[in-house]
Amino acid sequence: MEESETKPKRTGGRFCCICNQRKAALKRPKTLEQICRECFYDVFEEEIHQVIVTNKLFKKGERIALGASGGKDSTVLAYVLSKLNQRHNYGLDLFLLSVDEGITGYRDDSLETVKRNEIQYGLPLKIISYKELYGWTMDEIVKMIGLKNNCTFCGVFRRQALDRGAALLKVDKLVTGHNADDIAETVLLNILRGDIARLSRCTSITTGEDGPIPRCKPFKYTYEKEIVIYPYSFVWHCLFYHSLHSHNKLSMFLNYCNYSMQTLEGNIFAYKKDTERIKPLTLAILIKEWKGYSLTKVHMKIKLFVMENIYKTNRVCQRLTFSSLTINKGCISYVLLNPLNQTLVELSPLKGFPSTKP
Repeated sequence: MEESETKPKRTGGRFCCICNQRKAALKRPKTLEQICRECFYDVFEEEIHQVIVTNKLFKKGERIALGASGGKDSTVLAYVLSKLNQRHNYGLDLFLLSVDEGITGYRDDSLETVKRNEIQYGLPLKIISYKELYGWTMDEIVKMIGLKNNCTFCGVFRRQALDRGAALLKVDKLVTGHNADDIAETVLLNILRGDIARLSRCTSITTGEDGPIPRCKPFKYTYEKEIVIYPYSFVWHCLFYHSLHSHNKLSMFLNYCNYSMQTLEGNIFAYKKDTERIKPLTLAILIKEWKGYSLTKVHMKIKLFVMENIYKTNRVCQRLTFSSLTINKGCISYVLLNPLNQTLVELSPLKGFPSTKP
């Protein structure tokens, strides 16, 4: 009798720890729980809902722009948020907002996915391009400056492009698909750069509250692996892109930027993946330890001095006529654009102040 009673206990780990009826299909990296496919979908959606409710991300009647790139994060975000909006009666008006950076073989393909998402979810889509806003595509910029600082240009331009697109849509908030992996990479990147100021806010779930359009990240605590798994049905031993079959029939673009893997950001991505493979809880620890990180009095004084004497928060850029972080009458986007427009090949973003040369 004793042996027969112990047998179920030996195989108990193979069953879902939530329903205890179906076989477990994956081991969650965040909690190390073994759960079945059906429970995973329920838990995934419920966790996102709890993050939204606990952090009071939205108010009823608000207009929300979803940053849509066609990738896994933004596609799953649009689907889940649209689903939760109906299920829990958030009362939100949702819009898709995409930025065309002008990267051939990457963004042009992903935008086709976004257009399919527009039809699938029935959400209005607005596409805004670097060429339209700045007169340059990323392909043209990379030809001019090379691969050394291309992520700096793209990051600055993309942030402002999203703000300008959100302003055109007249939304109250902008939602992005940044997940736990993205935030952990940002923490590591800011540490390596010695960027103390950004460390104080990079783990915040809502940023830009003092600006024209706040941004929030409902996927802050969601692992990238689970976002990849969510749209698909899977089996215990097979979790690869090429062998997955769509469960929720989501159309997404699974690829990385042509230029990102050759930069510091690409190296951070590889390091994070290797570390997570050894210790899956690394991401959660990084986000938890840096959550609410506050600057020392000395760093705060330095930050205030810089903000008061160099940067002017949320002033209208006199060059691009948009409310943004400005430096000497010009926003950071203009600071980067000015040398390009003057066909200066060698450029350092840290020294790229508007030139006085004709």
